[in-house]
Amino acid sequence: MLRRTVLSAVAAASLLLGTAAAMAESRMALVIGQSAYRAVTPLPNPTNDAKAMAQLLGEAGFEVTSASDLSQNAMRQTVSDFAAQVAAKGKDTVALVFYAGHGMQIDGENFLIPTDIDPKREADIPLQAVRLNDILNTLTSVPSRMRLVLLDACRNNPFPDIGRTAGRGLAIVDAKFGAPGTFLSFSTSPGAEAEDGSGANSPYTTALLTAAKEPGLSIEDAFKRVRVSVNKATDGRQTPWESSSLTDDFRFFTVASDASPKSTDVKPSDVKPTEVKAAGTKSAEGAAAATRPVEQKRTLEQWKVVLKGKSPEAAHDMIVEDGSVDAYEAFVTLYNDAVFLPRARTWLDRHLRMIAWNKAVIENSAAGYRVFLLAYPDSDLTPTARKLEERLRNRPEFAPAAAVASLQPANASAPTCPCSTPPAAPAKKTEKPERPSKKRASAPPQRSSLPPPPRNAPVPDEDVVIYRRPPPGYGPTPGISIGGGIIGGGGRGGYSPPPNRGSVGPTGGGSRGGRY
Repeated sequence: MLRRTVLSAVAAASLLLGTAAAMAESRMALVIGQSAYRAVTPLPNPTNDAKAMAQLLGEAGFEVTSASDLSQNAMRQTVSDFAAQVAAKGKDTVALVFYAGHGMQIDGENFLIPTDIDPKREADIPLQAVRLNDILNTLTSVPSRMRLVLLDACRNNPFPDIGRTAGRGLAIVDAKFGAPGTFLSFSTSPGAEAEDGSGANSPYTTALLTAAKEPGLSIEDAFKRVRVSVNKATDGRQTPWESSSLTDDFRFFTVASDASPKSTDVKPSDVKPTEVKAAGTKSAEGAAAATRPVEQKRTLEQWKVVLKGKSPEAAHDMIVEDGSVDAYEAFVTLYNDAVFLPRARTWLDRHLRMIAWNKAVIENSAAGYRVFLLAYPDSDLTPTARKLEERLRNRPEFAPAAAVASLQPANASAPTCPCSTPPAAPAKKTEKPERPSKKRASAPPQRSSLPPPPRNAPVPDEDVVIYRRPPPGYGPTPGISIGGGIIGGGGRGGYSPPPNRGSVGPTGGGSRGGRY
C-alpha cells in the first residue's frame, strides 16, 4: 500500500514537471495566404493552403495569427506585429511563419509579392514587394528559441515581361550564414518553379499536412518525406529544398492528437493550443532529444557504395530524400535509367548553377559576374548577370585584406603622430655610450629636476656655474605620470613650462615626445 502511494506521488510529480517544462516553450505562428492578386490572375490555392496550415498548427500547440490577401504595407505591419508578440512571449518561443503566394528573385534577392503590386518594369519589384531578408531580419531581431519559415512561394512568375529578364524561381538562402536556430523550407529547389496544384491545396502543402502529423517525427525527417512526396506527385518537376541552422530538436507532435479539424476556415481566436497534445521540445518526452546529434553527410564515394545494386526508383527516392549534391552525382554516375536519370541530371545541373549564382551575388563584383557568365552563358540568369556586370564595371575593385596588409610597412600599425609616439625599445639604449656627452657626464645628479635656462641667456663658464633650487610650484606635479627623458615621449614632459615658453627641454618630452 505504501509502495503504491509512493509510486503514485512520483507519477504525479513527473506529470507536473513535464507539464511545467512544456509550458516553458511558447509556440507562435503567422500564416499568410495570398490569392486575390489585383493586377494578375488570382491564385486559387494559397488561401486554402493557409487555412489548412492554421488548423494543423493550432492542433500542434501554436497560437496562430492568420492573414490573407495583404498589401505591401499590411504585410510589413503584420510581420512587425507578429515579431512584437514573439518578443512579449520571451526567449523560449518557437516562431513559425508560413507563406503561400507568389515569390520572385530580382538581382539575386528574394521577394514575397503582395496583392496590390502592379509593376511596369523589373526595377519596380523591389519598390512594391517585400524582401524575404527583411522578414528574416525582423524575426531574428527579437529573442526566440528558433525560427521556422515555410515558403510555398515559388509559383510561376505572373509578369511575362519581367519574366524575360528576371531569373526563375527563388535564389538560394543559406540559413547557416544567419542567426543560429533558423529553419527555411522552400516548396521547390532554387531556380525552379512550384505548382499551385489541381486539388484543394498545392503539392507542397498537401505533403506537409501529412508529414507534420506523424507523431514523434523530427522536423528534418518530416521535410525529407515532403521532398519525396512532392517529387513523386509532380513527376520530378518540383522538389522542395531546405536550409537549417537549428541547434535544438523540434517536432510538430510527440503523441497522436485527439483533436480533429472541424473546419478548414480557422480564425486565430478559435485556436486553443491547450486542447491538443502538441509536441514540446522541452517536455519530459522530448528532453532526451533536446540536443541534436551531429548528422554525418555521406561522401560521393560512400553514396556510390550505398546506391549500388538498388533499383533506379529506390535509389532515386534515397537521393531525393537526402537532397545533397554528392547523392545526385552518385546517382548520375551509376544509373542510366530513361525515367529517373533526366530528373536527377536536371536537378543537379540547376542546383550547381544556383550555387555559382549565389557565389557571384555574394561577391557582387564585375569580375564575379563575368566568371558566372563564362560558366553559364545561356541560362535564365544571363540577362541579370550581364546587367549587374555592366553596372559594377566602373566600380573600384578593392584588394583583399591580406594583399593590402602585405603592402604595408612592418611598423604600419604604429601611430604616426609624434605626440603619440611610444617610448623607444630598450635595445636602442645600447647606442647611448657611443654618443659624446661631455656636459651630461659632468652634471650633478639633481640636473634632471632643474628648469631649463632662458633661450637667449649667455652660457657661463663651467667653473662658475651656480645651481639654484627651482621656485615653488615649478617642476613636475605630484600624482601625474612623467614623460620620458631625452629618449622617451610620454603624455607629459619632465616639467611644466611657464606661460609663453616653449615646451621642449633637455629633460622632458612635453606634449611632443622626446627625441635624440
